[in-house]
Amino acid sequence: MTTEAVIDLGLLGERFLRDPYPFYATLRERGPVHRVRTAEGNEAWLVVGYDETRAVLADPRLSKVFPSREPGDPPLELSPAPHMLLFDPPDHTRLRRLVVREFTPRRVAAMAPRVQEITDTLLDAMLAAPDRRADLVDSLAFPLPITVICELLGVPFLDRETFRDWTARLFSVRPIEEKRATRDAMTAYIDTLLAAKRARPGDDLMSALLHTADEDGDRLSAAELVGMAWLLLVAGHETTVNLVSNGVLALLRHPEQADALRADPSLVEGAVEEMLRYDAPVPVATMRFATVPFELAGTRVETGDAVLATIADADRDPARYPEGDRFDVRRETGGHLAFGHGIHYCLGAPLARLEARAAVRTLLARAPGLTLDGEPGGWRTGTLFHGPSTLPVRW
Repeated sequence: MTTEAVIDLGLLGERFLRDPYPFYATLRERGPVHRVRTAEGNEAWLVVGYDETRAVLADPRLSKVFPSREPGDPPLELSPAPHMLLFDPPDHTRLRRLVVREFTPRRVAAMAPRVQEITDTLLDAMLAAPDRRADLVDSLAFPLPITVICELLGVPFLDRETFRDWTARLFSVRPIEEKRATRDAMTAYIDTLLAAKRARPGDDLMSALLHTADEDGDRLSAAELVGMAWLLLVAGHETTVNLVSNGVLALLRHPEQADALRADPSLVEGAVEEMLRYDAPVPVATMRFATVPFELAGTRVETGDAVLATIADADRDPARYPEGDRFDVRRETGGHLAFGHGIHYCLGAPLARLEARAAVRTLLARAPGLTLDGEPGGWRTGTLFHGPSTLPVRW
């Protein structure tokens, strides 16, 4: 069992927020399991290394149910209602089955023309700037996925900036009272939205979820509908914002890779996978909890202990990806963990890929002189998301 002191991630500062990879690599050299305190104040076992992280993501001895709470109960400062990420099988299986039909490859593929249309419209506005400067997060990385998921769910356009502010508050290091107030505001908003959809259903996913049932007639409960709507809204845009922002930043810092993509746009599919591997939008998976005592890569884990799987480090582990710190759009990235692994593998992965490919391909084609116009800023705090809130560019 490790005897090292608890490492306080909240004390690592701005450098860690911008570039956590050297820190994780140092931990990996010492061993696969380390005791940490997150910026939110939770103690956990942090797991690094590809093989160990992949194993944790699929370990049946690790539960998504918070100790001392009922299955599906949300952490008080976060989710407004139960959702899939707070359950184990069979409850998780049931909830995922009720929604997965809305994210089939056929349904996502059918969205491609609309995703491209939104991308073109956003770039029309961005590239019309007289000073040929923009914040790429505000101009493309945020409005593309939030527009897509809001249209898919049927969320009114004018509410999108409000939701962006809510998620920024909820998933950064803020006072618990502020997080609870944000959670309550989100809950009230989603309740109102669902009530409107019940009264006047439309041709959208939110309306479909109200009436979705499996072959046994099972439906989402009222609380589960709130939780599902919240999860789809948050996960449906937040991760893709960071995917596009981090991915474009990697290209701008490696102009030879951007040139390779411009010369051969067929590389974009692999390039997006490399962006996911190289700078993961979700660097650390949501917490899991030991249901029994067991040995985790040589470390004794007790019942109830929290375990964090470090996706960001796993996907740069040289044992899996030689020269893992090198960004290469031609790299073979098979098996990367950016969307997770096992039963909680990201439901929206096909949609995120579709949006990122459209954004990168179209941006490079229409802005051949694109370059950084200063340093990105406003890096996300907390352990769940990684990316800048501003990315200044010029062309």
